[in-house]
Amino acid sequence: MTRTTVPPVACIGEPRLTAGFAEFGRLDLPAHEEVHGPIGPMEPAALLRLAEAIDLKGKGGAGFPFARKLRAVLESCARQDLGAVVVVNASEGEPASWKDKVLLTRAPHLVLDGAALAAFALDAEEIVIGVADDDVGRPSLTEALQERQMPVPTTIVTVPHRFISGEGGALVNGINGLPHIPPGTKKRSSDSGVGGLPTLLSNAETYAQLAVAARIGPYEYAALGTDDEPGTVLLTVTGSAKRPAVVECAAGTPLREVLDLCEVPPGPGILTGGYHGKWITAAAAERAEVSRKGLTAVGGALGAGIVVPLGADTCPLGEAAQVVRYLAGESAGQCGPCKMGLPDLARSVDLAVSGSAPVELVRAAAGDVKGRGACSHPDGTARFALSAMEVFADDLRLHATGEGCGKRVKGTMGLPGAPDANPQKLTLDWSRCDGHGLCAHVVPDFIRLDGNGYPAFPPTPVPTWLREGALKAVKVCPELALRLVRAE
Repeated sequence: MTRTTVPPVACIGEPRLTAGFAEFGRLDLPAHEEVHGPIGPMEPAALLRLAEAIDLKGKGGAGFPFARKLRAVLESCARQDLGAVVVVNASEGEPASWKDKVLLTRAPHLVLDGAALAAFALDAEEIVIGVADDDVGRPSLTEALQERQMPVPTTIVTVPHRFISGEGGALVNGINGLPHIPPGTKKRSSDSGVGGLPTLLSNAETYAQLAVAARIGPYEYAALGTDDEPGTVLLTVTGSAKRPAVVECAAGTPLREVLDLCEVPPGPGILTGGYHGKWITAAAAERAEVSRKGLTAVGGALGAGIVVPLGADTCPLGEAAQVVRYLAGESAGQCGPCKMGLPDLARSVDLAVSGSAPVELVRAAAGDVKGRGACSHPDGTARFALSAMEVFADDLRLHATGEGCGKRVKGTMGLPGAPDANPQKLTLDWSRCDGHGLCAHVVPDFIRLDGNGYPAFPPTPVPTWLREGALKAVKVCPELALRLVRAE
């Protein structure tokens, strides 16, 4: 599945967000109104009560209560005597996620309905919708805006399709004309966001869920789901699934039903929640339920609604190592835990996977970045890496022998450009090396000096984001001992 191919959509039980898809494909305004019915504006107090009654939480991954965000913006506007801005985060920077793109391409008016509700309640100055520059969702969204009248001026802003571009602070920075990276210091957009105004920022699916709830009310909304988590959930199921899809199901649905629907074969484990999520074993998947509480109970995470199962014919540790390298390369590079800590974590994972170092090295590297970043990227990357080491502990023992698990890395994690079309690794001619150490100074993120002052590096392929540095290291070696060769 490429980054520009929207997957099919499936549903278990009653469709809500995906209602009308089977009949209309993409819902234009007349079809949208026929399927979902009319909707009117709501006063601030009424919208707050609705969001609290359905316990609406952000669907972008963090799960922050929407009512708390809304109340914070209302209070900030009153305190500062300022207007507000409503921001829809539809950038969906994580390559493994497709649910927001499905909404943009097939149900754009639901997203716009939710944003309009929030804008009216806040008496907002404008609505800004952030979409990725992959050109997947923008055409449909532009067409939808031309079909209707929004309560306030509404603009679409394009952001780079990068992992960190979907972080809330990065999106606000991009809208403000700054680099599309998280701010160096943590700040609340509810106090000062777009244009310095109090800003309500939430994910595209969150606004769509709000629009559904506003039409049917909290009691009917809670007819699906669990007592703790009413309503439905959108999941992106890819990986080894024979029928990858975006699936809508009620919260509390057994994960097994979703896996069967997508024809997922048996495998060693499943990533839940995305690249900042956690792995679960095949046994845990059998008893897991699709909800924040249900997945947490088996060691997983709902996150952004991402489910990536691995097939039995792929090396799970190799797949995980690819993702950690990708996440390290997606760093904003503006704080130590990202700039230095994540490359070190990626190197530690590579060493553990190659059998060249114990898993304790990964735990130490993860501990060095946890809780210290300017945003959640270091924490999420550390969580992913540690979870892989734990769930695939049996494979790790096989790798510790130096022979590996006997399975190849197939690149099933949905990474851009994975697997590497031309993987390369460093080799050292020990008969030539005199331990000058220049190579370690050129690319310290990959080459270290051992206790005797000689270069040490993992036998795994050099990450693409360190390839240039590796080439420089080869060129500066005075003894011509270092070479970059194709990794077989």
